[in-house]
Formats: sequence, structure tokens, C-alpha cells
Amino acid sequence: MRRVTADDDIKHLLLSLLQGFYWFDEGLQNYLQARGWPTVTRPQSMVMANIVLGVRRPSDIARNMGVSRQAIHATINQMVELGIVALVDDPTNRRVKQLVPTATGETMRVDAQHSMVIMADELGRRLGKAALLKAAHLLGEDWGPPMTFAPTEAKTDD
Repeated sequence: MRRVTADDDIKHLLLSLLQGFYWFDEGLQNYLQARGWPTVTRPQSMVMANIVLGVRRPSDIARNMGVSRQAIHATINQMVELGIVALVDDPTNRRVKQLVPTATGETMRVDAQHSMVIMADELGRRLGKAALLKAAHLLGEDWGPPMTFAPTEAKTDD
């Protein structure tokens, strides 16, 4: 069996990040369920993450998530029905709506944030606190704009 190298780890960085996202999201769902909250889908969870990051316009959230505006509005409508977000007029442009957490949504966000602390502490125990802090600092840096490629640059070295 072939030994996994550091180069292999770099090549699989995106998959590792995605696996880590799923680990946290599943733990978040389990925590919220244990606290008695209704089940939240992964798209709903991602909408809430965007709101926490300050992205509040549905069209911007759809762009960030790589889904259509229709799909994001279906998700938002479900969240409005659950009573965790509301659509309100954007104060800078009355023709545009933005999302804000309701009082219930804000309480749920506080619980979600608490679950992240618990999971980060556990991950620190499993992986080592120093390594986890180093990874968090590195991943929290400004990566700059996404890369673009000309067709000639998108060749593989097969």
C-alpha cells in the first residue's frame, strides 16, 4: 500500500476542508436537535452562516452558495416559516430585501455558536490544540480573490 505524503495532503486540501465542514455541520445539527430546535437543512445552515458573515441579500447568498435565486428563495421561505429569519427592506435600497434573524433565530444562532466552541475544544483534544490553532489562523487569513485561469494554464501534467 502506498504511503500518503504531504504532497497528497496538499492535493486533497479541498476534500479535507469539505470533510471538516461536514463534520462541523453534522455536529451542529446534532447539538441543535439536542437543544430542542427544529431540524435545519444544510442549505438553511449555510444561509445562516452567510447572515452571520454579514451577507444579507438573497441574491448575494445565492451567488456565494452557487445556487439559483429561485432555490435560495425556496430555502429562505422555509426559514421564514420556521420563524428563524425575516425578510425586511434594505435600508440602502428599498427595492431590495435583506435577511435578518428573528429573536428565535438569534437565540438559535447563540446555541449554534456555543456548539462550535464545544466542537472546537473537542477537535483540539483530538488533533492537538496548537495544531488546531495554527490551522485556524492560516485558514482565517485573507486568501485574496479567487484565481482565474487561461485555457493554456489549465493543462494537466499527465
